[in-house]
Amino acid sequence: MDYRIGHGYDVHRIEPGLKMWLGGVLVSSELGFVAHSDGDVAIHALCDALLGAAALGDIGKLFPDNDDKWAGADSKELLRIVMERVREKGWEVSNVDITVALQAPKIGHCVPRMREVLASVMDIEKDQVSVKATTTERLGFVGRGEGCECWAVALLHR
Repeated sequence: MDYRIGHGYDVHRIEPGLKMWLGGVLVSSELGFVAHSDGDVAIHALCDALLGAAALGDIGKLFPDNDDKWAGADSKELLRIVMERVREKGWEVSNVDITVALQAPKIGHCVPRMREVLASVMDIEKDQVSVKATTTERLGFVGRGEGCECWAVALLHR
């Protein structure tokens, strides 16, 4: 069996009055992400991990932020498109692992739903999707509440 590993990273600034989408779930918060699309930093990192593992470039190449077609785009749809591309190359997802660093709001209670949504969009089992939430102990831009960063790893097989 052939295996490939991909790594993804994304970051978005946080401001009041915007929506906060994470892992395909709308998080209840007065703060949200500044972005060209819906700003779902977890899905964006996951897309980059999947694209990287399949050697298909990156999310910015596929969905450029200077293309109005993607303005306000639902990141779940971006993930669906990425999965189509990955499968066109003959790859299937073995598992994905996502870490979200966010000082506030606390999102641990959203993790089970994120796993369900991501598994559904990727058409894989929930136990193939791991999502973890952490803070940065008030250090750096995340700790100051200025933004969110996310890392993702994807293992593909064929």
